[in-house]
Amino acid sequence: MTTVKEIIAEMHDHTPEDEALIQKAYTFAEKAHAPHTRYSGEPYFIHPAATAKHLAQLGMDAPTVAAGLLHDTVEDADVTEEQIEAEFGPEVRFLVEGVTKLGKHKYRGAERHAESLRRLLVATSADVRVLIIKLADRYHNMTTLQHVPEHKRKRIAMETIEIFAPLADRLGMGRIKKDLEDLSFPALDPDAYKHALEVRKLKSKETEAGLQRVQKELRHALARKDITDFRTEIRIKGLWSLHQKLKRKDDDITTIHDIAALRVIVPSIDNCYVALGVIHSMWRPLPGEFKDYIAFPKPNGYQSLHTTVLTSEAGVVEIQIRTQEMHKKAQYGVASHMSYKQLGKTASANAFEKLSIPWIRDLVPGLLQLPKKQAVPEPDEHKSKKAPRNAIGPSWLADLANAHGVDGQSEEFVEGLKRDFFSHRVFVFTPRGDVIDLPMHSTPVDFAYAIHSELGNHMAGVKVNGKLVSFDTRLRNGDIVEIQERPSAHPTAKWIDFARTALARRHIRNALEIQAPNPPPAPDTRKERKGRPSKPKR
Repeated sequence: MTTVKEIIAEMHDHTPEDEALIQKAYTFAEKAHAPHTRYSGEPYFIHPAATAKHLAQLGMDAPTVAAGLLHDTVEDADVTEEQIEAEFGPEVRFLVEGVTKLGKHKYRGAERHAESLRRLLVATSADVRVLIIKLADRYHNMTTLQHVPEHKRKRIAMETIEIFAPLADRLGMGRIKKDLEDLSFPALDPDAYKHALEVRKLKSKETEAGLQRVQKELRHALARKDITDFRTEIRIKGLWSLHQKLKRKDDDITTIHDIAALRVIVPSIDNCYVALGVIHSMWRPLPGEFKDYIAFPKPNGYQSLHTTVLTSEAGVVEIQIRTQEMHKKAQYGVASHMSYKQLGKTASANAFEKLSIPWIRDLVPGLLQLPKKQAVPEPDEHKSKKAPRNAIGPSWLADLANAHGVDGQSEEFVEGLKRDFFSHRVFVFTPRGDVIDLPMHSTPVDFAYAIHSELGNHMAGVKVNGKLVSFDTRLRNGDIVEIQERPSAHPTAKWIDFARTALARRHIRNALEIQAPNPPPAPDTRKERKGRPSKPKR
């Protein structure tokens, strides 16, 4: 069982007060769960202790780690929320309460549980730490899924892969996203899992020796360029990701080149581009396969250089180049920015601007302006005064919670989520170089409304990569999109068919309703008879 010393040892920056909080929460939770066991027959407390250790590894603060230890006490151990607050304060109570409320909803498929999804997004838009605790909780539960009764496994795996893995991805938490997918895969489709495993083994075996030779050659070449403080590693593609790609490629393994990739981690951004030059001088790059996510980060904060080269040693090889800081962001995403205590100590405009990804800066909205004791909303429809903190959550989570199904239509809410959020993404650019994150198959109509409703409502023309295109053109990764405005231009009904996102469709419908002229009143054809109107003809 994970000990309290092991949890504290994983914490990156902690004070004696933090240690005391963790020790107290550990002892409290261990006692509360003493009578309980897991499906495996092991003591239940193994689970919250493992969850807390994972949160500490992610770099989360002491209240979050304490909430990880306590997250099941209210639901499973007859501990009251008032007890949590009395022992550990309002902040820990708020986090535990948020996770508890999420746990009350059992997933039976997105269509049947739209309201549960809405609650999840509302809760995590108030404080993203609630979601990070839930992700750590789910990760440990998935590692022991084999002990769960068989009739429950598929439901849990489906919820994990449809909801939690995509959320981890949007938070930039690549490592936990991959783990959640691969832990879910065997329960969802055992035959497909075995097939993907065999394909990966076969392909890795073919390239393993060659990749090691490529790795050795590259190390020598970088050292000759005076880049010495670096490391290289071989990255193996996740099984679920491989399965999805095989489906898109009609199971043609010869078209997949990134099952095993080489990763180069160097000290600085300058070193990244030097390393890229070295790689391209040694091996021929494949046209159209270079991506610069350093100059143009993905909206979830991911940064790296990607290139694919043809080598004599290992055939076609994908190589990723990044700094250690970028690597940390790619692994842990938003959690790598969650040192609230440090942010509070250095609350200046310059310090805040160091969080270079725009939506990451939204994680602590108004950090420099709001008073420290401002309360955040409860993770449901009720208001509370229990959380003496600023609201902590990326703005797109709040947008998702409110953007779909505004009239309470669950089907529209779920379909909007599937289309806008739980889907593959394309990253396109404004002429100024800003990145716009859209669902796959989006059009210029979606692009315009993603920037501003007024831009969409007055869109008269569009250029993609300098060429005029139609409004129904599907956008691709890396496209530069320029919208031409005209005050007299207005949406037409056809635009609804062009739009991929619920946001664009909603704005188009609203604009069409405003444009529609009010019908004139029907003429009164009734004849006056003896001072009274005649009866209408039937």
